[in-house]
Amino acid sequence: MIENSKLTKEEVIMTEKIQILQGDITKLEADAIVNAANPSLLGGGGVDGAIHRAAGKGLVDECRTLGGCETGEAKITGGYRLPARHVIHTVGPVWRGGNYEEDELLRSCYRNSLKLAIANNLKTIAFPAISTGIYGFPIDRATRIAISEVKEFLRLNTTIEKVIFVCFSSSDLQTYNKIAKELE
Repeated sequence: MIENSKLTKEEVIMTEKIQILQGDITKLEADAIVNAANPSLLGGGGVDGAIHRAAGKGLVDECRTLGGCETGEAKITGGYRLPARHVIHTVGPVWRGGNYEEDELLRSCYRNSLKLAIANNLKTIAFPAISTGIYGFPIDRATRIAISEVKEFLRLNTTIEKVIFVCFSSSDLQTYNKIAKELE
């Protein structure tokens, strides 16, 4: 079950399985939320810091046992004090101009997070805008990759019931809405 009453806006429902919302991902009740993590998995700024603060000490304690995470890969933990039952941590690429496999690494973040959800029998998953904060990935390009990768994954895999893109800012929400309409 997904509870989005604590989120501020619901703009686009692309399909029965994909939603785009604006709000705080740490308030979302889902099987898993995705953390745009750093390689240590021990917390940081942006959504990573917000998820760690909301989940509490248990999350960082479990993350310490995972040995970090490579860019494009994903690892799963419990949700602790979050409404979500699990956190899937993925490390997005740092934008270096687009000539260092950034696009494919970002695609891998979404693909590997979804594969991990399926491996753990999860039906609902929410993503932030991975790599678009301090990692500097251009939001338009990242959004196009996120939506197209998720749509393709759902076309081939039917076990995920709902994917939610959670935008923190209204400008990100506008970008997601614009690109979602282009990709319909």
